[in-house]
Amino acid sequence: MPRLSEVIAALDALWPPERAESWDAVGTVCGDPDAEVTRVLFAVDPVEEIADEAIALGADLIVTHHPLYLRGTTTVAAGHFKGRVVHRLIKHDIALHVAHTNADTADPGVSDALAGALDLRVTGPLVAENNLGRICELYHPETLAEFAARAAKRLPATAQGIRVAGDPGMTVRRVAVSGGSGDSLFDAVRASGVDAFLTADLRHHPVSEATQQSPLGLVDAAHWATEWPWCEQAAAQLDEISDRHGWDLRVHVSKTVTDPWSSHHTSPGAPN
Repeated sequence: MPRLSEVIAALDALWPPERAESWDAVGTVCGDPDAEVTRVLFAVDPVEEIADEAIALGADLIVTHHPLYLRGTTTVAAGHFKGRVVHRLIKHDIALHVAHTNADTADPGVSDALAGALDLRVTGPLVAENNLGRICELYHPETLAEFAARAAKRLPATAQGIRVAGDPGMTVRRVAVSGGSGDSLFDAVRASGVDAFLTADLRHHPVSEATQQSPLGLVDAAHWATEWPWCEQAAAQLDEISDRHGWDLRVHVSKTVTDPWSSHHTSPGAPN
C-alpha cells in the first residue's frame, strides 16, 4: 500500500498547487504523511456528511474540490462545524486533501469533466491565459431549450434545477462551459462567439446585461452539480495511477448531494 505522501505527490502532479489562485487554500488539511492509504473518497464539499461517509466506507483519504478553510482560521476547536470535521477525521485516521482552482485550470480539469458529462466536444479553453473554462461544440445543433434539457438530464439533480435565459428556440451549435461560478467570464464568452454559456451562480445584473448586449443563451445550473463530474474524472485519474504503480487503491466517488439548497417552490406571484 502507498503512503499518504506518495498519493499526495501523485495528486499534486495532476493538479499542481502552484497553479492555484493566490487567494485559494489548496493542499493537505490533515493527515500523517507516513500513514498507509488503501481507500480514497472523492467529493465536492468537505462537510460533516462526507466525513461520516468516509468513516462508514473505511476511507483513509478524502479528496475534495472545495477547501475547508478558504478564509483562514485561528482554531480547529470542535465547537465549530469545520473544527468538528477536522476532529472527526483525525480521530478516524482520515486525511483530507483539497484541489480547487488548481483543478479548475488543469488539463483535464473541472470544465473538461463538465463538458464530458454533457457529451460535448471540447475545442479549446475559454480563457487561454489560465486555461479556464472550455469552448465546446455540439455533435448536432439543438435549440436552447433542448440543450438545457440535456443539462438537466445529464447533471446531478438539485433543488435549483436548470435556469435558462434567452430565446428557448434559438439554435445552439457552439457553447462555453465553466464549472462553478462563471459570471465573471462574460467578456471572454462574448468574445468567443459561442451561442450559449453553461455555468453556475449567475446573478441578476450580469445576466440582465448579458441578454441585453447579445442573443447569447444562458444556462445556469447549481454550483455543486457543475463540479461533481470532476469527482468522477479525478477518481478515474487516480485509478489509472494506482494501476500503473501497483497500489491496488480502492477509489470511490461520493453520491451524497451536498448542494446547500434543499427545496424549490414555484409561486403564482403576488396579486396586482
